[in-house]
Amino acid sequence: MSFLFYQVMLLKPLVVENISIAFQSIRGNLLRSVLTIMIIAVGISALVGILTAIDSIKSAITADFTRLGANTFSLQSRGMRIQIGNQRYRSKNYSYISYFQAKDFRDQFHFPATVSISVLATNLATVKYESKKSNPNVIVRGVDENYLQTAGYDLDKGRNISIQEAYDGANVALIGAEMVPKIFPKDTEPLGKLLSIGSGKYTIIGILKSKGSGFGETGDRLVFLPFANARQYFGRPNMNFKISVHPNSPQLMDAATGEAEGVFRNIRKLNISDDSDFIVEKSDNLVNILLDNIKYVTMAATIIGIITLLGAAIGLMNILLVTVAERTREIGIRKAIGANSATIRQQFLIESIVIGQMGGALGIVLGILAGNGISFFIGSAFIVPWDWIIGGVTLCLLVSFASGVIPAVKAAKLDPIEALRYE
Repeated sequence: MSFLFYQVMLLKPLVVENISIAFQSIRGNLLRSVLTIMIIAVGISALVGILTAIDSIKSAITADFTRLGANTFSLQSRGMRIQIGNQRYRSKNYSYISYFQAKDFRDQFHFPATVSISVLATNLATVKYESKKSNPNVIVRGVDENYLQTAGYDLDKGRNISIQEAYDGANVALIGAEMVPKIFPKDTEPLGKLLSIGSGKYTIIGILKSKGSGFGETGDRLVFLPFANARQYFGRPNMNFKISVHPNSPQLMDAATGEAEGVFRNIRKLNISDDSDFIVEKSDNLVNILLDNIKYVTMAATIIGIITLLGAAIGLMNILLVTVAERTREIGIRKAIGANSATIRQQFLIESIVIGQMGGALGIVLGILAGNGISFFIGSAFIVPWDWIIGGVTLCLLVSFASGVIPAVKAAKLDPIEALRYE
């Protein structure tokens, strides 16, 4: 044990000396060293940058769909049609869900969950306040008192629609944050003011917190009315209601979806042999589809980065081989004064590793900045990809070690007499 400790203590100053020699060599061949470091930095920055950007995109997608209502599922009559690559995801279309069916479900669904019913009144409304009016692109939805919870909305000011107002069809409204600067003069308090939507006038009782925009749509350019009021003023044949369910615990999601499907099948008067003529749409279904397809982009980015690193490894090996040829006389002198083959081999390996780690550090910094530049533009949070940082350092270590082995072995095998005769 003491002998091993003695060997380690002898090796330590030798490693420090070789690191010092490596930096001297880098300074002596500055242009060539900088070019080599840049080659490695480009490979690592491409890998870390692309993968950081992908993590940012994943974060943004997850955040956008979380804002739609986390841990929530809905019963709908018409599903989404999505095409990603060669795969087509389509939910079958069925007959509409009537108000009475939605109300019956709410009354009969006895499960530890919050249930809301809602209906799209119009997505082309013009909202007016005195002489100011919005563009004809405001979404108006009829909701009940539970809709804010199931849809992931929070109140910034005021209060929610009450159960009495929801069923009586009171002329009250909740407005999105984007509506305030569009139709109200500066420093005007919107609460208690009267809005005009079509022929109806509504008292503003609450302002929603901003949800921001995602996937080309906004979560703030909207007005919520009591669903009974929406039925009255925006009524049309086959008005299609949506049922949203938010289980009290995420662990109850599967049990709640099964129970909800069974209850609604009874309401729709379906036989045991009949297929369900509605769909159960979980809030995370689409995000899972998107994230599942992004993994192919991640694989492609990883392959591109590794190919770039292979090019960097070949460039580093070539430069080190040239360095061995240029420093043949120096190697001969070092061997003549007592350096053995292992010391020479270690010297060139350490030089290769130092160059590789310098390139890796620069590449990681550039990659994080580039990846988070994408994050900034899509409005996602700043991401420090620790996994890829550790992976980048490890890759650089492997690349520089693999690149330095052949030149180091070649240098170690040089005959000191022949090396001293060189030049």
